[in-house]
Amino acid sequence: MAKLVSLADGVAELVRDGDTVALEGFTHLIPFAAGHEIIRQGRRDLTLVRMTPDVIYDQLIGAGCARRLVFSWGGNPGVGSLHRFRDAVQNSWPVPLELEEHSHAGMANRYVAGASGLPFAVLRGYTGTDLPRHTTNIRPIECPFTGETLTAVPALRPDVTVVHAQRADRAGNVQMWGITGVQKEAVLAAHRSLVTVEEIVDELEPVPGQVVLPGWAVTAVAAVPGGSHPSYTQGYSVRDNDFYRAWDAISRDRDTFADWIERHVRKVEVQA
Repeated sequence: MAKLVSLADGVAELVRDGDTVALEGFTHLIPFAAGHEIIRQGRRDLTLVRMTPDVIYDQLIGAGCARRLVFSWGGNPGVGSLHRFRDAVQNSWPVPLELEEHSHAGMANRYVAGASGLPFAVLRGYTGTDLPRHTTNIRPIECPFTGETLTAVPALRPDVTVVHAQRADRAGNVQMWGITGVQKEAVLAAHRSLVTVEEIVDELEPVPGQVVLPGWAVTAVAAVPGGSHPSYTQGYSVRDNDFYRAWDAISRDRDTFADWIERHVRKVEVQA
């Protein structure tokens, strides 16, 4: 059964220097509050994994938490580039950043393989692209039944996966709905998991299209209302589009970025 913890205690216990960490969520339910707590606790040398690294990964990279990024697309959705990500790649600021790039399908299938206990995934993707020339974790494989050349990618098994959801009950069963992306697979593939939720309830009421992560599959749950801001949580909050637009200017300059992180992340007191 998942245990109920504070956000600070959950990150302190589950996220360690040098870990492979996945913070998943696609447009919706992005675990910003948990990412900020990782920054506050000064985690370093992380391999960050995410299908679509956006602003929270820009912040983690700019804060010096990341050594490596495994991803399939990166940008500020609807706005432009991730300037801290770009600075780390081009200028090694604040530290050098290694890259491992995949397709969306490749990343999704890697999570599925990890969740299924398989060593690798097989798909028809990557054909005709130059990704295999730049990514050693993309390999051709021959189908033993048809002789067709396919592509194999290794399973993703993060040390810890962090996601945000709408609700959990007191036994640690987690309920989410709306755009859910690969959160389920990412949690099931991980050795440890932390789920932040809008609220803890006595009983989960069924919702159309819901995904329920059973308490036995989750390590810890933390109640963090508003934990996805500036992304949104369906039924609880709306997307803060103004923030995404403002982030472009904030993140372009190193000093402006560092000042923002200091004022809005490092000096923020989180309620237990």
